[in-house]
Amino acid sequence: MNFLTNLQVQAKNKGVSTGTKWIASKGAAIDSYSPVDGKLIAAVKSADKDSYEAVVQQAQTAFTEWRQWPAPKRGDIVRQIGEELRLQKHFLGQLVSYEMGKSLQEGLGEVQEMIDICDFAVGLSRQLHGLTMHSERPGHRMYEQYHPLGIVGIISAFNFPVAVWSWNTMLSWVCGDVCIWKPSEKTPLCAIACQNITAKVFKKNNVPEGVNNLVVGDREVGEWMSNDTRIALLSATGSTRMGKAVSAAVADRLGRSLLELGGNNAIIISQDADLDMALIGAAFGAVGTAGQRCTSTRRLIIHEKVYNKFKDKLVHAYSQLKIGDPLNEKNHVGPLIDTMAVEMYKDAIEKCKAEGGTFIVEGGVLKGKGYESGCYVKPCIAEAKNSYAIVQHETFAPILYIMKYKALEEAIAMQNGVPQGLSSAIMTNNLREAELYLSTAGSDCGIANVNIGTSGAEIGGAFGGEKETGGGRESGSDAWKVYMRRQTNTINYIDKLPLAQGIKFDL
Repeated sequence: MNFLTNLQVQAKNKGVSTGTKWIASKGAAIDSYSPVDGKLIAAVKSADKDSYEAVVQQAQTAFTEWRQWPAPKRGDIVRQIGEELRLQKHFLGQLVSYEMGKSLQEGLGEVQEMIDICDFAVGLSRQLHGLTMHSERPGHRMYEQYHPLGIVGIISAFNFPVAVWSWNTMLSWVCGDVCIWKPSEKTPLCAIACQNITAKVFKKNNVPEGVNNLVVGDREVGEWMSNDTRIALLSATGSTRMGKAVSAAVADRLGRSLLELGGNNAIIISQDADLDMALIGAAFGAVGTAGQRCTSTRRLIIHEKVYNKFKDKLVHAYSQLKIGDPLNEKNHVGPLIDTMAVEMYKDAIEKCKAEGGTFIVEGGVLKGKGYESGCYVKPCIAEAKNSYAIVQHETFAPILYIMKYKALEEAIAMQNGVPQGLSSAIMTNNLREAELYLSTAGSDCGIANVNIGTSGAEIGGAFGGEKETGGGRESGSDAWKVYMRRQTNTINYIDKLPLAQGIKFDL
């Protein structure tokens, strides 16, 4: 494929970088295979201990200079990166689609998210506001200000191989931090492409070497980062199992972690819902990215009065899905990331059946021409109970569980009755239902929507979830504060030293 040729040459035996320079490594080779056609795209080098150490030391040196650049000047670097991403959008979107397997439209959408967060971060660079408070002591002024933390480590997952990195990195940079990125070993070329794009801007602006660092590698590299006291904040996106390990390691050294972990997202479909609109939200949420989003719709909780009608609509919609090469924009569903994901999909189907689930749209692995990678599966739907062990578990695949409810309070309890708490939604035209759903007695998730699905979030709001989703917040709103340390300052501008709380200490 033409869009890969230059990158394949540039990526050969590379995988460790301090920004504009590539670092030699004796680490193992990592082969990147496309789930689209099963072909080897390229082989890259993972970090070894020596190259990792070189990266961290360079990042420490860079931070001492980068933190002194005025925040608006750092913001201008991010603005230029956004402009470069606009120029490279189609290329990078194709690469995301080919290496990860999501549809081309979703790949392009992911790059657009990168552009949007750049725009957000540019504005933020002039708004890193603190607070001014009145002191109880005469002749004193109090205020709060924010300072950069230092090195921010980023561990990202395969399903959003570029967007999640950009959420963390662009905010970190305008805050004055430097970053070390360990991308998923399943999508290393996307990371190398991003490194090349940013290097072009950095070189032109004489940005210190070590502000943007890349360490391709497996779990071991992630463990190095988790245990490294020089990394002030570690942002990790992935499974709950992984997040617990990262959290324990970082907490043991009293570091900071930002966790974006599993989701088990539900849409409640009320008897007062617009069923045609609900169908679009449910179908895209369940089959978009082949069910490999942390915000994918896993469960539909449907009012008994509209259950059969909506079920029929859903089955009809699934019969029209086109599965195949995600670079072909006529297809709705691409492949799973690899054959290991296919095995987990098959295992989940068998477990659901063993617990009593009934499949109204059968699953299965697709074979034959166009499906040679072995990663294409059929999106499927099962009537199930919320209490099933497999329903309580997040399976990264297009498996949708549907169930009935009578009263809204029952539906909310079902929605909340899973360990995860990322995204949630209700489809209703009933104002009272919508307000109850958003009240303290409603959804317990970090994201709660009305009349849109669970999947897809704008960068303007803080993104993240509760419970086993980890509690982290990224992207918009005031998520920038995670990447900074808060400092309270008191200034005495008189010639006396009154003590707080009226304490007397005469000498």
